Amino acid sequence: MKQSRYFLILFAALLFALGCDNGIDSITQVDPGADASAPQVQINFPQEGTTIKVLEAVTSITIDFEVTDDIEVASVAVTLDGKNIGSFSGFKDYRRVLVDDLVYDKLDDGAHVLSVSATDLDGKNTTSTVNFAKEPAYVPIYIGETFYMPFDGDYFDLVGLRAADETGSPGFAGEGFVGLNAYAGAADSYLSFATDGILQDEFTAVFWYKVNADPDRAGVLVIGPPDEANPDSQNNRTSGFRFFRENAGGNQRFKLNVGRGDGDSWFDGGAAADISTDAGWTHMAFSISGTQATVYINGEIVSQGDLPGGVDWTGCDILSIMSGAPRFTGWNHRSDHSYMDELRLFNRALPQSEIQGIMTSEAGGFVGTFDGEMFYMPFDGDNKDLFKDLEATVVGTTGFAGESVAGTDAFAGGADSYLTYPTNGLTTDEFSATFWYKVNAEPGRGGILVMGPEDTERPEFPDIQNLRTSGFRFFREGDATRQVFKLNVGRGDGDAWFDGGDVAALDPTTAGWVHMAFTISGTDAAVYFDGEVVAQGTLDGGVDWTGCDLLSIGSGAPRFTQWNHLSDLSFIDELRLYNKALTQQEIQNIRNADL
Repeated sequence: MKQSRYFLILFAALLFALGCDNGIDSITQVDPGADASAPQVQINFPQEGTTIKVLEAVTSITIDFEVTDDIEVASVAVTLDGKNIGSFSGFKDYRRVLVDDLVYDKLDDGAHVLSVSATDLDGKNTTSTVNFAKEPAYVPIYIGETFYMPFDGDYFDLVGLRAADETGSPGFAGEGFVGLNAYAGAADSYLSFATDGILQDEFTAVFWYKVNADPDRAGVLVIGPPDEANPDSQNNRTSGFRFFRENAGGNQRFKLNVGRGDGDSWFDGGAAADISTDAGWTHMAFSISGTQATVYINGEIVSQGDLPGGVDWTGCDILSIMSGAPRFTGWNHRSDHSYMDELRLFNRALPQSEIQGIMTSEAGGFVGTFDGEMFYMPFDGDNKDLFKDLEATVVGTTGFAGESVAGTDAFAGGADSYLTYPTNGLTTDEFSATFWYKVNAEPGRGGILVMGPEDTERPEFPDIQNLRTSGFRFFREGDATRQVFKLNVGRGDGDAWFDGGDVAALDPTTAGWVHMAFTISGTDAAVYFDGEVVAQGTLDGGVDWTGCDLLSIGSGAPRFTQWNHLSDLSFIDELRLYNKALTQQEIQNIRNADL
């Protein structure tokens, strides 16, 4: 048996030798050559400038990259913001590495830096880096806001987190009234959305608009039903609305048509609703309530009338932006080539004061820092609300402190002196105020913030003002070593007190700067010192704002004077007002942000 095995081995060796001599190539090692170049790294996602937009504060991201090398990839390391999130080696395809499923599930808000670093067998290294960001989830800054499109490089509703459907080739303006860009219309082009979540008994739309009169008529915003009898020339006006423009002696006239269910109503302001073709950026708005509809241009009413029963929404499943198509084409109100920016929709009929507030806020370019913020006065050398870019009125001679918690300065009260500011847009269903305060015990009592009605119940004593059935009064009283802070809120049928006693007291000789806050909801109110509750109680029905057209800062005057809560000589810094009742955690976050 052993001899047969040896014979077979010798026979195989002979055949191999003969084969080599008869032109069959032998197996030889191929020199791969010198490792001439470093690895190449391509990051496919995220790319430079990518923005992640989701509702969650923390989300996941799937990273996709490719690495190639002329000889062999030895290892790959992936870092996010300097932290290693993935390491790879031992590749089957040693010259090409493709990773498209690296999941990182702790991505939070803010700017981020992703780096992919690859090393070859010779030790040569290449690192590729991209910068991207996760935007904080947009929180509506106005009560009832259901839809917001800033048009800053995309067609995205930030409230509903959904992209528009594009018809044709809409574009971008290369400029924006607010932000980086705006919508630019084009021939046979428009945007559309399903109307889920935006149709309520009341409705308002506000936006900035730069007219292009060619074509000389167009649809601007339309929510209407299908016209089954005229599919190629639709004009069913029994429900929804149609906001559009058309030539009027060389100007463009804007009109609103609203369907009531049993018919339609027209809101045509004639020449008052005209815009010159060279008007530039113009603020447009219209509101629909259960009884009337109103059209505004630059915050002023240009058309208004009765709307019995309000709007009917039957069959209204599509919102068209910058065209009458597909539901309002019978009179050729098709694509609008104009620019649009900052489109917001609301589930209520905004009053004129709020429309003006939105307009002036966006015109000033300040949108606030905190959720629900609607007023911000930092007192850095002036008494200006940055939202409206509007100075407060100075009564007497107020001053500046020469010191501050944040910024460069703070408000300093003066004898018989204070600030006043109109309350347009500030009298919201819920309300909060936050500010820093450095108490001066002289005088022994003073008003700090007051938003109250004029006291007309005693006309024979006009200087005795103390009507507390609406608005609020936040004030202090005491002596040189103990000042107690109190909040009074008017409910309409009476008033409620929030007095924490000793817990809500400060010693002016030692207190220094203290963060103050108070909140008013539909059910309760609370007062905070440095983020801690010092007074709290129920407030059935919330605050009533009847007659509250004036905010006083640094005094109870002119609306809360009977008990001598007049000018306060203390310092105030970083005054902010909100259209919501802040939580304790939010108040603490606001306080800490200033430190």
